[in-house]
Amino acid sequence: MSKYRMDDGTVVDTKNAVATWEEDTFWDGRNHISKATGSQRHHQTLYKSRKGRYYVEHTSNYQGTHDRVEWVSPEEATRWLILNGEDLPEDLQKLEAEVSE
Repeated sequence: MSKYRMDDGTVVDTKNAVATWEEDTFWDGRNHISKATGSQRHHQTLYKSRKGRYYVEHTSNYQGTHDRVEWVSPEEATRWLILNGEDLPEDLQKLEAEVSE
């Protein structure tokens, strides 16, 4: 669990999130690859804050890199969840048809 300062100055604490989704991965024959990033070394976790906003935590296995977070729109959160094979929470279900074919 980590605390981050967002670009708008808000401080988020991942332990306070009301929902958390881990990226899905697939095996490419040699490594587990993130569906969210397409990388074996870069990873993402989606969170829903107590106020109902969504943000993505970006982490990496590379030494010397810093974890970071960013707010994402409800549409981006919906795309992320669909790509990673997750069920959509009620507040995002109406966006499914808008962001996927």
